[in-house]
Amino acid sequence: MSNITNQKRTNDLKKVLRGIAVVIGAFITAYGLEAILIPNNVSDGGVTGLSIVASQLTGLPLGILIGLLNIPFIFLGYKQIGKSFAINSIIGIVSLAFGTSIMHHIPTIIQGDTLLVTVVGGIIIGFGMGLALRNGGALDGIDMLAVLLSRKLPFGTSDLILFLNLFVFIIVSTVFGLQGAFLSGIAYYIASKVIHTVEEGLSGSKTFKIITSKPELMVETIRDRLGRSATYNIVKGGYSNEQYREITCVINRLEDSKMKEIIHEIDKFAFVAVYDVAEVKGGNFKKHDIH
Repeated sequence: MSNITNQKRTNDLKKVLRGIAVVIGAFITAYGLEAILIPNNVSDGGVTGLSIVASQLTGLPLGILIGLLNIPFIFLGYKQIGKSFAINSIIGIVSLAFGTSIMHHIPTIIQGDTLLVTVVGGIIIGFGMGLALRNGGALDGIDMLAVLLSRKLPFGTSDLILFLNLFVFIIVSTVFGLQGAFLSGIAYYIASKVIHTVEEGLSGSKTFKIITSKPELMVETIRDRLGRSATYNIVKGGYSNEQYREITCVINRLEDSKMKEIIHEIDKFAFVAVYDVAEVKGGNFKKHDIH
């Protein structure tokens, strides 16, 4: 009983620490927006970019618009990725909205130098978003939409994120002009590379290869919690000559932290190899809503 209690406390502590990391990431992103990008007529991509444009046109506070426009995407994340991801995303988006509100009048640290604005601004917001994603939350709903569309259309998640953001930057150009739209695109590109570094995989899928002493339980838990199927490969140890069942499972990047949590919970001594996958096509498995 004490081991179960200790394990529960450990899991609760991890969830709290992840939530704190998501909040920190959101405030870092808010600082990059309010202290660098927005004062220089440079926007971000995704729902945040649309919120910035709407704020400029209507005069409504940016924080309120970020919260409102992300509501349908939070619901989408809950249905398609899971409850814990949706909760962390709510924490992140609310923190981002609050952060932009309290930082709205802070001094601009860079003024006029377009190169510094795009590079420094992109690095800061990329680091903040990457920190949130690494800890199981998202600060922008467009990634969730891209993940869903990638299951319906013959395109990879990265292609759809780029495609959706092209429309965002076209809308940005109506407010900030063509130069502002181009600078926004450059800042977003830099941010995406920073997110890739921080979160280890901006877009696309990941393949997990797992060798564990509990393969049946591992596969069942992955199926129940993530709605993901898996396959077995029979492998043989080079030293022990023992046969093992190696589990192979492909997930999207937003499910990475949840997958690692499952593996550690079932068998913390499992051997795990993770590979980035540029694109996934085919297969009869269809993911169900999970909670």
